[in-house]
Amino acid sequence: MNFPMRLNRYLSACGYGSRRGVESLITEGRVKVNGNTTPNLGTQVQAGDTVLVNGREAKLEKDMLIALHKPRGFVCTRDDEMDRKTIYDLLPPQFHSLHHIGRLDMDSSGLILLTNRGDISHQLAHPRHGVEKEYEVTTEEPFDEAKLPKLVHGMMTPEGFAKAERAWLIGPNRLGMVLKQGLKRQIRHMIYQVGNEVERLVRVRIGDWTIDGLDQGQWKEVPARL
Repeated sequence: MNFPMRLNRYLSACGYGSRRGVESLITEGRVKVNGNTTPNLGTQVQAGDTVLVNGREAKLEKDMLIALHKPRGFVCTRDDEMDRKTIYDLLPPQFHSLHHIGRLDMDSSGLILLTNRGDISHQLAHPRHGVEKEYEVTTEEPFDEAKLPKLVHGMMTPEGFAKAERAWLIGPNRLGMVLKQGLKRQIRHMIYQVGNEVERLVRVRIGDWTIDGLDQGQWKEVPARL
């Protein structure tokens, strides 16, 4: 990190959330810099400054980004009220404080990214930034190639208007899809709307990161870059 830096950027780098997400901590007077309450969003943090959030020191963490190949049957949450298996059961304890970026439903598998960088999380998760997410979809019945333009043109689903950026056939029952949206169960709804059912759904890529080389349940540390 290069100093000086704005206070919201510093708190985000300490793992308190996205830059916009930490602004309420600052404006509510819950942050002190060198002993002084600092409600000013433009405050600059210098190397060696002491920053407290709710009385606890905010320290820069090592930038961490983990790629995990989530198997089916695991949910994307830290604690599940139904006592189901979670993605954190697949990770060593030192990674349990990382927050996951987006979700995959329990019946889907594929790439999940986890980080302590709030700015990375915001950049990858917010639809405004248009980060591509690529999926491989297996359908119960053969998929008619003539339906591909419908997926790209878009349609109304129970969660809102949904569309793919690109869609292509891989095999008779398999297709690839790239989304920039993240509506709940979006691909399952879209495939159902065109007359098919999803049998298997795998996310293979988020932005520049892929599950290449990762078996189900495996994880690896990847460069924390944007």
